[in-house]
Amino acid sequence: MNNRRKFLKQASSALAIGAVTPAMAHENASTPKAQEDLFKLGIAGYSFVHFKLDQALEMMRKVDVHYLCIKDFHLPFNSTDEQIAAFHATLKASNVTGYAVGPIYMKTTQEIDNGFEYAKRVGVKLIVGVPNEELLPYIDKKVKEYDMRYAIHIHGPDIKLWPNASSVINAVKNLDPRMGLCFDMGHDARFGDDPIADLKKYADRIFDIHLKNVTAASKEGKTCELGRGIIDVPAFVAMLRKIKYSGSCSLEYEKDMKDPLAGIAESVGYFKGVCQASRK
Repeated sequence: MNNRRKFLKQASSALAIGAVTPAMAHENASTPKAQEDLFKLGIAGYSFVHFKLDQALEMMRKVDVHYLCIKDFHLPFNSTDEQIAAFHATLKASNVTGYAVGPIYMKTTQEIDNGFEYAKRVGVKLIVGVPNEELLPYIDKKVKEYDMRYAIHIHGPDIKLWPNASSVINAVKNLDPRMGLCFDMGHDARFGDDPIADLKKYADRIFDIHLKNVTAASKEGKTCELGRGIIDVPAFVAMLRKIKYSGSCSLEYEKDMKDPLAGIAESVGYFKGVCQASRK
């Protein structure tokens, strides 16, 4: 009995200090680690349209997300270099990286000039834009001049301009390969298309993803929590891996926008859970 007590005491002490037995070491060595995903989870700045930057970052801290697509209501177009530096310092203090700017609506060449110069001063290499179609040749020139990628955001059946993935791809396929798509999977589904098939079909031109689920594959479809809609998110994640997507998947949560934290947390948790459970 004394020997048994001594053994249990020693075992408890070993566990307490994180000791690893030869058997445990062998098991760890023989068990392959799950491969890390190439894509990153972020949040689209529009999700926080009703909140100041510090409030948005606090929500991001609570859900443990570290990438942000920057909207101009948090960092205005006319920000000085000092204000931009202070903005990045604020993000860094919350362990957040601003990886792109937008969406930015561009209806004139002057707005395009302003948008590219803004992105350059902010220090990102990706613009999410909503341009008038006749301006694409001018954007093509700017993409070459600034060596930036330009991702056109789609909006489903709500507006005629850029309703789905194919509308963008057909417009940019003969332009600079740095011109592509911000793939809003929810709006693509609301237009009646298959976002998983489109993700595969247009992989080479998808530079950013707005992660979203919707209640119906129609104009009446609304944003909902990521695990509750019509889009098969596990199949979407599997396709992200198949095409080796290495950009950001940024949750754009457009439900309960004045009180979004519960829905954002549920959606982030669901996405992370899907990724973790399906990772090989």
